[in-house]
Amino acid sequence: MKLTFIGAAHEVTGSCHYLQVGEKHILIDYGMEQGINTFENAELPISPAMVDFVLLTHAHVDHSGMLPLLYARGFRGQVFTTEASADLCGIMLRDCAHIQMMEAEWKNRKAKRSKDNPLVEPLFTMEDADGVIKRIVGCHYDTEIEVCEGVKIRFTDIGHLLGSASIEVWATEDGVTKKIVFSGDIGNKEQPLLRNPIYTKQADYVVMESTYGDRIHAAERPDYVKELAQIIQETFDKGGNVVIPSFAVGRTQEMLYFLRQIKVNKMIQGHDNFPVYVDSPMAVEATSVFTENRYECFDEEAMEYVKEGINPISFGGLRLSITSEESKAINFDEQPKVILSASGMCEAGRIRHHLKHNLWRPECTVLFVGYQSVGTLGRAILEGASEVRLFGEPIEVRARIATIKGLSGHADKDGLLEWINAFEEKPKKVFVVHGEDSVCASFVECLKIEHGQRAYAPYSGTVFNLVSNQFEFEASPMLLQKKDKPATGVYARLLAAGQRLMAIIKKSEGMANKDLAKMADQIISLCDKLDRFTNY
Repeated sequence: MKLTFIGAAHEVTGSCHYLQVGEKHILIDYGMEQGINTFENAELPISPAMVDFVLLTHAHVDHSGMLPLLYARGFRGQVFTTEASADLCGIMLRDCAHIQMMEAEWKNRKAKRSKDNPLVEPLFTMEDADGVIKRIVGCHYDTEIEVCEGVKIRFTDIGHLLGSASIEVWATEDGVTKKIVFSGDIGNKEQPLLRNPIYTKQADYVVMESTYGDRIHAAERPDYVKELAQIIQETFDKGGNVVIPSFAVGRTQEMLYFLRQIKVNKMIQGHDNFPVYVDSPMAVEATSVFTENRYECFDEEAMEYVKEGINPISFGGLRLSITSEESKAINFDEQPKVILSASGMCEAGRIRHHLKHNLWRPECTVLFVGYQSVGTLGRAILEGASEVRLFGEPIEVRARIATIKGLSGHADKDGLLEWINAFEEKPKKVFVVHGEDSVCASFVECLKIEHGQRAYAPYSGTVFNLVSNQFEFEASPMLLQKKDKPATGVYARLLAAGQRLMAIIKKSEGMANKDLAKMADQIISLCDKLDRFTNY
């Protein structure tokens, strides 16, 4: 029984851990790396075709985004997650595939202008996304599920995103059972719509995130509704629009919740029934998923609306923009309006069109409501750029640039400590992951010195034996070298097909000799036919 750390080790994205229980191979998350990566990740110690199950904490792409690639490389197991996360993955994984295919198409258009640049294949396709989506098993919170002999799991609401969960895993091998708890991303308390994180009481081992392990949120929660209403009132009085770059899943729905309160309480004077546009097909789909999962995921405040037959993220004047024609028409309407559009960091999507039409207008406001990574267009605007380029042309920044601070889906240091200290007995080991290098190190020291926890921050490639309570290999960042460029395109598909065949062969052990012989004859016959391709 071994736990190997692969992704989000001394880094914030690309979450992935590998658990081996007897002959079963399990991944906890398989996320996409985003932004600048400090360290190289170790390779999975098995081929994707040998993975039996994936346990998914939530739908954010830094935890789920590489599942289509896993499928493309031969994975044919099941993905267990909550029902709400399953619904969101149906949207987000297809969006990931769409982006991969569009980027490959763009690179190939450039390659045609240069004979030295070979054509590229997308990392994965829409077919791969659809393939893995069909393998997702939606589960209820707080229900023990037997994944296979020797492995039971339970999902607990962790309050970070609709459907987000910590995962309890009971693993049994040779009569020995160990309980491992994977925190996922621990939510901030008192968020709109979502419930507070629910704590777990027992575990032998804990794998926990540390994203905000070095900072404390403001002691007093800001009055987001009042602050938003004031920005809208001032902008509308000048005849401008309020443009809000917003993440399609999570933050958009929170803003709709605030906007509904503003509308119901008539907090905007002189602009009755002002329109609010949600201009993102993905955000529109995600908003529908939030509504469908309200009974299992909403907090008490939001449920009071639901019990009265009120949708807390819908209101008069809300307009959903789906087609590109509907999106283009928004900026030809001169009435002051609120425009919610993705992407949240202004790097792609329809928000860039709205910035082009509104950034140069001093009567308008661009309101940031989420974190802006270094190097993004959103960060440049927020830090005071006087001019930006959009669609190849310079746009002067004359609009008011504002931000609502304090909105965060992540627990701060105090919230993280509250979660780990809720265990009735200290775990044998607390593995700290999903934080920047310095944050992981400082949070481990805090856990050890101030709270008496047996904490450790593993680097990618570290292997821990859960039965002997000992490390089999402690990786170091100095040991991780840049890997050779992986195979891509059709050759990568061929390698994946070969790995899948080997996985089928390994799993066939114990079958009747008659069936094994038939399988062997078919493989030999196929090899004889394929020899002609390599003997030329």
